[in-house]
Amino acid sequence: MTRPITAGVDGTEESHTALAWAAREAVRRGRDLRVIHAWRFAQHETVDGDRETQGRWVREALEGSVREVTERHPGLDVTTAVVEDDAVEALVAAAAEAEQLVLGSRGHGRVLGFLLGSVGQQVIAETAAPVVLVRSGNRASDEAEGRQIVVGHEGGPEDGAAALRFAFETAAARGATLRAVRAWTLPPVFAYSPASLKLLDEAGGPEPYEQKALSEALQPWREQFPQVPVVEHVEMGSAGQVLLDVSARAQLVVVGRRARRTAVGARIGSVAHGVLHHAPCPVAVVPPA
Repeated sequence: MTRPITAGVDGTEESHTALAWAAREAVRRGRDLRVIHAWRFAQHETVDGDRETQGRWVREALEGSVREVTERHPGLDVTTAVVEDDAVEALVAAAAEAEQLVLGSRGHGRVLGFLLGSVGQQVIAETAAPVVLVRSGNRASDEAEGRQIVVGHEGGPEDGAAALRFAFETAAARGATLRAVRAWTLPPVFAYSPASLKLLDEAGGPEPYEQKALSEALQPWREQFPQVPVVEHVEMGSAGQVLLDVSARAQLVVVGRRARRTAVGARIGSVAHGVLHHAPCPVAVVPPA
């Protein structure tokens, strides 16, 4: 049984754009589309309507958004759900049954809508499925031929498999070139062990070592997706900055997730955090397999 692509909406322009993105991706991948709106009854003097009235407004808004999608993609199978629940809990539960969860975001340096405050970080950190963040200015033309899928890689050849798989699958569905990016920096001399120094020496230096690690990580996916053109990009610099530099010519950036828990809740890794806040294109955050 194939899992749907799920879009979370909340009535904002950003979530409307995310829904349109999710619908296009569902058509490309041959998946159903599920649309979920989580809400809480607002019992406050500044908010009109009782629970039944507010619930009706939510359902009507959802129906209007979905109507536009079905008119644009008449063959797409779309289901909807209105859930009166905490947004994080509702979205995490929906993601557990989805191939990917798509949410809206807006602006550089600040993420809004579903991602207001800690909500977005908790959703991204706790979901078992990739989460794609789409900005309000995103258009179908941004997915035109020539714009690449960019994926970041770090660690050994066996690391980041889930993110690489997602990136290759997306590139194959879109007929796009994939740019695999690996950034590296020189650690302090005292950080090198005799074994690591030997490996660097055998590889011919830090950059050839990083190039070899990237090529080895990509090899099984290149064999599985031979139709996807691949550009290997190895550059000295911080991972976040290198990814942001190449995102200007990308239609999607894919990063792996490194979630950790703190006293104030779940937090995602610094690279994913920086790319989410500043990349001009949609960003997919992929949990480990």
